[in-house]
Amino acid sequence: MLTFLNERFEEVLGALLLAVMACIAFANVIVRYCTDFSFSYSEELTVNFFVWIVLLGTARSFREGSNFCMNLLYSALPLPLRKVLYIFGFLCSLAFFAALFWTGYTEVMDEIELEVVSEALAIPNWLYTMATPLFSLVIVVRLFQKCVEDFRKQQI
Repeated sequence: MLTFLNERFEEVLGALLLAVMACIAFANVIVRYCTDFSFSYSEELTVNFFVWIVLLGTARSFREGSNFCMNLLYSALPLPLRKVLYIFGFLCSLAFFAALFWTGYTEVMDEIELEVVSEALAIPNWLYTMATPLFSLVIVVRLFQKCVEDFRKQQI
């Protein structure tokens, strides 16, 4: 189970969310064309789940080292400078996602305190926005995992 969480968590949760989004959107299209009725909540769910999927994909790409990067200059540098550049990139990414975690956490706490509800389903809005701090934390963990793995395997 721990291996599954370490290796496939993002893919499974992202696939599940994508399947839910597709089913909701498909059902809404069928109902809208067959009747004069439309699911008002479909856009709310699909937009928020899309944000979740983007953050999960970001965590996956950092875990696998498949995030977009420009490495022409990096590859041309000698090994000591590559290590410095790698650490600088790691620290920049860490700072960004730590800041995203903090601002997301602040937003969730504000929404809980102010009892903000969503427009279509009238459920607490923090249920949607909790993805930002939660998945930012997952991204930070994946950053550390990849950094440790790269230094162990001397792939820098």
